[in-house]
Amino acid sequence: MKPIVGIFIHRRDAEAAVKALRSQGIAERDIHLLFPGRPEDALQSLPTDEGEQPGMGEAVGAVVGTGLGASGGAFLGAIASALIPGIGPVVAIGVAGAALLGIVGAVGGAAAGGALEDALSDGIPKDEWFVYEDALRQGHAIVVIAADDDEEAEAVGQTLARHHAETVDAARERWWIGLRSAEAEHYHNGDFKSVEPRFRRGFEAALHPETRGRPYETVTALLRQHCPNEYQDPAFRDGYRRGQEYCNQR
Repeated sequence: MKPIVGIFIHRRDAEAAVKALRSQGIAERDIHLLFPGRPEDALQSLPTDEGEQPGMGEAVGAVVGTGLGASGGAFLGAIASALIPGIGPVVAIGVAGAALLGIVGAVGGAAAGGALEDALSDGIPKDEWFVYEDALRQGHAIVVIAADDDEEAEAVGQTLARHHAETVDAARERWWIGLRSAEAEHYHNGDFKSVEPRFRRGFEAALHPETRGRPYETVTALLRQHCPNEYQDPAFRDGYRRGQEYCNQR
């Protein structure tokens, strides 16, 4: 399966997109949603009406109503919740959403990562996870769909776009644009524009789950694996250091 991700400024647009995806035949097991809030907020998400078959909305209501669900990034059944430092309470519906919640919360990472691989056989690139973290911090909702093939992936992407979804690439660029001016002003080792790609690569490398919170000197083997042509570059190292500081401020 191929994961397709949409980031929504407004949760109502995410919920409308999920309803549209269900109506076009996407299986509920392949639909995953994350949004800032508390578990009880899920009762208002993905509602079913008399014209719909009982589905995810009912399942979520049952889970919350019986006091099930999970905390600390673990997951059980249809819904999970966690209090993530720097973000606040976050709800995830669906196994892949719960796995991402665990990873973003920096708890249960190995188990969450395994669940994510099980839910989405192709997996979501780890170097994108900080984008989801930033989206949740801003109050945005995230929809992840496990598409069966390229044709379905294209149809899913079109549906998400019609409901005002932002792609991960677009969200990633917006995130960097928001940081760029401050990083350029802070940089004192030459012309920032000329080294920006390498600096940014180092900055983002510091946000990777395998290196986050770890000094450069302790992760050179990992950095060599992920960034073989850049990891020793001074601009990359400056970016990595700044990325670490950015993490510490969250």
